[in-house]
Amino acid sequence: MQDAGTQDILPISLCRQCLHRFEGPAPCPECSRSRVISHPELFDLTIAHIDCDAFYASIEKRDNPELASKPVIIGGGHRGVVSTCCYIARMSGVRSAMPSYKAKKLCPDAVFLKPRMKLYQEVGHQVRAMMRDLTPLVEPLSIDEAFLDLSGTDRLAGAPPASQLAKFAQDVEREVGITVSVGLAPNKFLAKLASDMDKPRGFTVIGEGDKTAILAGLPITRIYGIGAKTAKTLSKDGLSEISQLQTMEESTLIRRYGETGQRLYRLSRGIDTRRVSTSSETKSVSSERTLDKDLADYASLEERLWGLCEAVSFDLKRKELAGITITLKLKTSMHRIITRSRTVDGATQLAGTLFEVGQQLLKPLCDGTPYRLIGIGVSHFRPLTEADQPDLIEPQRTKRQAAEKAMDALRGKFGTAAIVKGRSGISAKASQPASDKKN
Repeated sequence: MQDAGTQDILPISLCRQCLHRFEGPAPCPECSRSRVISHPELFDLTIAHIDCDAFYASIEKRDNPELASKPVIIGGGHRGVVSTCCYIARMSGVRSAMPSYKAKKLCPDAVFLKPRMKLYQEVGHQVRAMMRDLTPLVEPLSIDEAFLDLSGTDRLAGAPPASQLAKFAQDVEREVGITVSVGLAPNKFLAKLASDMDKPRGFTVIGEGDKTAILAGLPITRIYGIGAKTAKTLSKDGLSEISQLQTMEESTLIRRYGETGQRLYRLSRGIDTRRVSTSSETKSVSSERTLDKDLADYASLEERLWGLCEAVSFDLKRKELAGITITLKLKTSMHRIITRSRTVDGATQLAGTLFEVGQQLLKPLCDGTPYRLIGIGVSHFRPLTEADQPDLIEPQRTKRQAAEKAMDALRGKFGTAAIVKGRSGISAKASQPASDKKN
C-alpha cells in the first residue's frame, strides 16, 4: 500500500510499434505491444548512433527471400576471407575477416555469395538520405553507420529525438527492406556503445544517470581504440574491466600510460566531448600507379606498395587528416578493378601502418593474376586527437611517428629525394608511374 504523501515514480516510455509516449512500464496502453523503451532521460538525449544490421547479408536476404532462414556469408572463395555474414552464421562462430575454409568448417550449411558493392553503396546512400531528413548533422562512419546530432529537431519534428529515431527505424524497414539498431546517449562514445548492445533491431539508451554503472560491467576492450595488443598489456597490469579504471586517479593512469591513460580515464567514466562532424570536403586520400609492365608476384607488388603508402601518408599529414579504413586497389591486365578494405582499431596517418595493412590485403590476391595498376587509400576520417595513439606494446610507435614527420618536413623543404627510408630507395626507382592519382 502506498504511504500518504508519497508517489510512485513511473518510467518514461516510448512504444516502438505505435510511437505512443507514456509513463509506466510495458505493455503500451495504446496498442498493447511490448516493444517499449523506458528510460528516465529518454526524451532529453540527442546524440545517436545508427548501425544497419548485418548490412550486406541483409540486402541479399531482402532480394532473395529463400535465404531468409539460411546462414549467409558474403565474400569467401577458395582462398578468400569473410567480408561479413548474417546473424545466423554468427551463431556458429563465423566472423568478418575469417578465412573462408574456417568459416565453412564452422558453418557447413552456409550460403556463400560474392559481394555486390555497387548495390550496397546505393542502399547505403538511400539510408543516409533518410538520416539527413532527420537532421543535417550526420557524421558517416562507413557505408552502413553514422552518428547523428538531433539537438533542436524536436521543435521542427514535433517529437523528441527518441520518437524520431523509432519512426526512422520503422521507415527504413518498410521502405528499404533492412533493419537498423539505434543507440541514444549524451555523447558519441556512449551512443555507439549502445547501438551494439541489442542487435538486431535494437534501440538502447544510455543516460548520464546510468552510464557509470553500465560501463562498470563491461571489459576494457569495449573502449574504442583498445585492441588486442593494448588489452593484453593492460591485462598484465591487472586491468581487464572498465570498473577497475573507474577507481583509478587520472594522474595515475597518465603517469603509467601517457595519452592513452588520459583517454582511459575519461571514457571509462563516459566522458566524450567530440562533436558530430559533418565535414565532407575530403572523402578519401589515395595514390595509385599504373605499372610499366604487368606484375603478378607478391615481392614486386609489395615494393611498389611501400612508395604509395609513403605518398598517402605525406598527403594525410599535409591535410591534417587521419582515417580508419584502408583500401587496396588493383587492376588486372584485363582492366578488372579489385578492391579490398580493412577498418583498423584507431585512426592513422602513418606510412608504416598503411603498409602493414596493405601487405595483409595484398597477399591473398597474389595468386598468379597479372596486375597493371596498384593503389592504396585511406577514408572515414577521424579527429587528429584520435590518430596513432601511443601503443602500449610498442613504445617505439611515438618515436616512429615523430621520425616520419621529420622526414616529411625535409621532403617538403628540399624535395622528395632529400631523404629516403628503407624501402623508399628501391620502390621509388621500381615504380615510376605512368599515371599517379591523388584524391
